[in-house]
Amino acid sequence: MSSPASHSAQTKAKHTLNKLEKRLRRSTGQAIKDFNMIEDGDRIMVCLSGGKDSYAMLDILMQLKRVAPIKFELVAVNLDQKQPGFPEHILPEYLETLDIEYKIVEENTYKIVTDIIEEGKTTCSLCSRLRRGILYRTAKELKATKIALGHHRDDMIETMFLNMFYGGKLKGMPAKLASDNGEHMVIRPLAYCKEEEIAQYAMLKEFPIIPCNLCGSQENLQRQNIKAMIAQWEVEHPGRVATMFTAMQNVVPSHLADNSIFDFKNLQKTGLPNADGDVALDKPDIPAIPVGLKQEQDSNGVEIQAIELN
Repeated sequence: MSSPASHSAQTKAKHTLNKLEKRLRRSTGQAIKDFNMIEDGDRIMVCLSGGKDSYAMLDILMQLKRVAPIKFELVAVNLDQKQPGFPEHILPEYLETLDIEYKIVEENTYKIVTDIIEEGKTTCSLCSRLRRGILYRTAKELKATKIALGHHRDDMIETMFLNMFYGGKLKGMPAKLASDNGEHMVIRPLAYCKEEEIAQYAMLKEFPIIPCNLCGSQENLQRQNIKAMIAQWEVEHPGRVATMFTAMQNVVPSHLADNSIFDFKNLQKTGLPNADGDVALDKPDIPAIPVGLKQEQDSNGVEIQAIELN
C-alpha cells in the first residue's frame, strides 16, 4: 500500500504531465497550423532517433492524429547506422508497443565514413550526406509526402548562432522547407516547443532514451558551446530566449545589410512617411520588459488549451 507522501508525489507528477502534454500539443498544433505542415491525405515519415525530441514528436503527432478533423498517416522510421554501442533492440521493442507502422533501416554508414575519412578529421559532412540520402530514399519507398524531424525552438535558435559565429550567415533552421534535392517536404512540428519542457515530458513519459552523441561529432561540440552560452544569457536575463525566437519571426530586411534581399543600391526617397524608415540619431526603441518575457508571463497566466489541426 502506497504512503500518503508517495500518493501525493504521483498525483503531482500526473498533473505536471497533463499540463506539459497540453502545452506541447498546443504549441505543436499552432506550428502545424501556422506553416500548413500537415494536409489532408498526408503520409508523414516521422524520423525517430531514440532521443527525447523525436520520441516526444511521435507521441504528440499520434495524439493529434486521433483528434484532427483531417486524415493523415504516420510511419516511424529509424536509421540504424551501425555505430558502435548503438542499442539496436530498443526502438523496435518500443515501437511494437504502439499502434503505428514503422521501419528500421539498417545501413552501415559508420564503416563507410571511417573507411573514407582519415582518423582525427571531422566526419560530420559525409555522415550527414549519407544519412540524408538514405532518408530521402526511404521516404520515396514509403510514399511519404512529408518528412518530420524533431528539432525544437532551441535547436532553431542555436543553429542561427552556429551559422553566425562559424559560417558568417544569418540563417536558422526552417520550420518547413523543401529538401535540397527538391523532391521532399521537410517539416519540424516542434518548432514552437521549448527544449526544457520536452525534456521534462520525456522523463515523465519514461521514453527509452538512446544517447544522442555516440559519434562525438564536432558539430555537436560546437552546438553544446552555443547552448551553454544561451543558457547563461537566460539565467542573467530571463525571457531572452523567447525574445530571440520572436526576432526570428520578425525580420526587417531593410535594416540589415544584404543587397540580395533588399535593393539598397537603387533605393530612392519617396517623400512619403514610412514607419520602417531610418530614424537617424534616435536611440533604438527597446521595451522595458523584453518581448519574450512578457509573452512568457502572459502564457503562464492563461489556462492551457489544446489547439487541434483544422
